[in-house]
Amino acid sequence: MTELIFIYNAKSDRLNSLIEFAHKIVSPSTYACDLCTLTHGNFGERETWKTFKDNANIPLTFYHIDEFEKLFPDRFTYPVILKNEANQLSVLLNAEAIASFKTTEALIEALQELVEG
Repeated sequence: MTELIFIYNAKSDRLNSLIEFAHKIVSPSTYACDLCTLTHGNFGERETWKTFKDNANIPLTFYHIDEFEKLFPDRFTYPVILKNEANQLSVLLNAEAIASFKTTEALIEALQELVEG
């Protein structure tokens, strides 16, 4: 079964979460995770993104860098969205492609086109 794996350009520990939160508010134009910006606002997950996740027809898995790298030997430029088919990871959308999306809806539309063909 095909799975999409989303890896945010952030670490999962509490201190880094607080730093990322402050950075996103104080200097959003220099924030390092375009995927975070598209899927989350300053105070939580965007409603459009939550709806997409809740209605997805394939499994979606989400990691921070440190969580992903503990489980997988593969290394990527983050953020990245991977396609996992039969335990074979391939890049679906790289950091540059993710950065090109201006809205959550544009990201969702691209994901749907890429997955559904």
